[in-house]
Amino acid sequence: MSNGKIPVIELFGPTIQGEGMVIGKKTMFVRTAGCDYRCSWCDSAFTWDGSEKANTRLLTASEVYRELVQLGGQNFNHVTISGGNPALIGKPMLELIQLLHENHCKVGLETQGSKWQDWFVLVDDLTISPKPPSSGMKTDFNILDKMIQSLNPEKISLKVVIFDNKDFEFAKVVHKRYPDVDFYVSVGNKDPYEEGDISSRLLQSLDWLWGKVIEDPEMNNVRALPQLHALVWANKRGV
Repeated sequence: MSNGKIPVIELFGPTIQGEGMVIGKKTMFVRTAGCDYRCSWCDSAFTWDGSEKANTRLLTASEVYRELVQLGGQNFNHVTISGGNPALIGKPMLELIQLLHENHCKVGLETQGSKWQDWFVLVDDLTISPKPPSSGMKTDFNILDKMIQSLNPEKISLKVVIFDNKDFEFAKVVHKRYPDVDFYVSVGNKDPYEEGDISSRLLQSLDWLWGKVIEDPEMNNVRALPQLHALVWANKRGV
């Protein structure tokens, strides 16, 4: 991005991380605009479909940090960077991660593993989330191989969102390819814009996914999780 700035769509918290390797952790959130994927079921399509263009702000790393402190005060020591795909951002993201570390904040980040950035090595908990067949996207395993080989296994995890049996088979392929990387599967949210309580629908999906994992010996080392935030807060934004 130009002029050393980060395209920020929303910035909020403190809240609770609802999925992946630091599920349940208190964190601030920075959501960036822009994505190189167009997943069919994307729950944050507003990061790339142009609908939030008017609300997207170009901020320096210092401006992002200042707003985090204004919102959270001393009530956080972890920041999650999400998107879209924050891996599309180069030096400005490096500057933000360094600034957060200087101020004793750990950094979590999620990306689909389609693009490498050298600053990945600085992320404290990096979730790589290759997209399954239901997304309509195709994973480049050559890129993913190089990415995982270049990172500290203690600071990364793999996560696949699962909607159906084909997605589950894809997850097994990913897990078999990278057996030494912590691996998570979570249920997909089929309607990220549904209003009201969606917990019953999500719990039914989780029951199905748990059944699949329990019955499959190839998934003995997998952790099958809900999207905890969606169970508690449904499809609300900014939480």
